[in-house]
Amino acid sequence: MLFLSLSLLLAVGIGFGVYYLADVIFNGSVLDWLAEHYFYLETYFDPVSGKSSTIYRPDWPKIKGLFLTLFFVILVIFALSVYPISYFHAKKQVKKSISATGRMLHTYMHHDLDSTDVFPAAYAEIAAQVVQIKSAMQRHEQAMRDETDRRNDLITYLAHDLKTPLTSIIGYLDLLEEAADMPSDQRQKYIHVTLEKALRLEKLINEFFEITRYNLQQIILEKETIDLSFMLMQLTDEFYPLLSAHGNTVELQAEEELNVYGDSVKLARVFNNILKNAISYSYPNTPIKVYAGKREKDIFICFINQGKTIPAEKLNTIFEKFFRLDEARSTNTGGAGLGLAIAKEIVTLHGGLISASSENEMTTFSVSLPLY
Repeated sequence: MLFLSLSLLLAVGIGFGVYYLADVIFNGSVLDWLAEHYFYLETYFDPVSGKSSTIYRPDWPKIKGLFLTLFFVILVIFALSVYPISYFHAKKQVKKSISATGRMLHTYMHHDLDSTDVFPAAYAEIAAQVVQIKSAMQRHEQAMRDETDRRNDLITYLAHDLKTPLTSIIGYLDLLEEAADMPSDQRQKYIHVTLEKALRLEKLINEFFEITRYNLQQIILEKETIDLSFMLMQLTDEFYPLLSAHGNTVELQAEEELNVYGDSVKLARVFNNILKNAISYSYPNTPIKVYAGKREKDIFICFINQGKTIPAEKLNTIFEKFFRLDEARSTNTGGAGLGLAIAKEIVTLHGGLISASSENEMTTFSVSLPLY
């Protein structure tokens, strides 16, 4: 309404200006010009008075042309005048709208309010998008808090667990030092127990380093062509001592000439973490089956072990950082809860997928990697 009023006022102002320019500024010269070019003289003889008179007759075709020309000139002037007014008015409105939107966004993001209480109906589309963004941010913040809580709990458990083997080591060493005449069998037993406790202490310390290193590391891939069959064969050989200690074996079935383009060191770490996890949670004296083959668009690797079925709620979070199946740390299985999280990160960087399933006391970890 304001814009229309301003436009009409401008049009009246232009018309008055043209009139004032013609009649006052030019002091009637414009009228003389009009009479000369757009009127013609006609002599009229009055038979009654016997006198002749001259009158001006309008030349209507020329006058129509003049008015048409004036109309277009005024129209152009009007358009040229309206454009800057429209531009600055629109710019002001946009700025006002952005400021209002910014205030509403700040209010909604920093207060626990419903979107309908903050955004008018005209902002429904923006409100829907902002609701999604806020929900995603809240989920991310909650995930970060949960991760921090798990890490803090894990560090607390580790700090507590460190005391037990350390106390035992000090106690047995004191006994060995004080009893110089201790029988050799008993001395050997105490030395063996002390070594076991020292190894346990080393494992706990390594978990501390793993937590710290994960927060600082940035995984960078150095890709090359890898013989995946040979890598898996080497991996099973390297795990022979640990497999023997648990009474497990590995049954490897891999296609020959199974090549993949990736970082050999990082992928070896993926399979190392998965196999270590499989050994830790397998029943004693059971085989761990490893299958690897090529499909149309990718290469698949599966690790299958026999052990307690993983509950569905834990299966959904098994690849999260600092997640451990034995949360109470009542056993020596597992580590800092980073192995599978790191494995997922490496596989994702390779453009692949990693997943886990568990039913009927059989757990399967599956990895797929693109051919090239």
